[in-house]
Amino acid sequence: MSDDAENTAILQVRDLCKDYPMGEITVQALKHVDLDLFEAQMTVLLGASGSGKSTLLNIIGGLDVATSGTVRYRNQDLSQFSDRQLTEYRRSHVGFVFQFYNLISSLTARENVALVTDICADPMAPAEALELVGLSDRLDHFPSQLSGGEQQRVAIARAIAKRPQILLCDEPTGALDAKTGQLVLGVLDHVNRETSTTTAIITHNAAIGNLGDVVIRMSSGEIVERVVNEKRMAVEAIEW
Repeated sequence: MSDDAENTAILQVRDLCKDYPMGEITVQALKHVDLDLFEAQMTVLLGASGSGKSTLLNIIGGLDVATSGTVRYRNQDLSQFSDRQLTEYRRSHVGFVFQFYNLISSLTARENVALVTDICADPMAPAEALELVGLSDRLDHFPSQLSGGEQQRVAIARAIAKRPQILLCDEPTGALDAKTGQLVLGVLDHVNRETSTTTAIITHNAAIGNLGDVVIRMSSGEIVERVVNEKRMAVEAIEW
């Protein structure tokens, strides 16, 4: 990674708070969070269930709005965006990978990816995206003909096919066994290195932190630790 990439924050979070009213009480999901995502870096956010990881990722991705604080994407304040602008931000600049694959069962792998490429300005060809995740031989297979790991790789291909600036992954290995999860992490690592897409992975699995350039630990809605890895560990060396 170049020095310029390391020094350029593509996304800046400052003093971010998110409150959820629950009857007579208010739950603070995020408490004054500061975070930078840098060009081409892989960031891993670790924390137990309820630590605020998914809430933070949803706000960064424009799926939710903060109670207070700012999220700036390339110096544009998302809190000032209209619903239409947020939709355009999600469509053009952010790719999402979730724990569950959300593929359409009646469409092939190629057709599932084409759902995204058909509405983007400068997408990859679906076959190119599927090749990048190692599925060139599964282009015309339906989800029912694919393993769980293959379905997740289709979901990754769908996310990256629009050439997003930021790829957000919420527990991408959560529904997979260790061996298959390791394979999917290898795909995410490969995509990050090959396309220089700024990538954030949230997980409760501490071992996955070794995969990141930066590891962020969250607890009770706060960032409690930030660690920079001098060298990212190879996926096959991670012990689950």
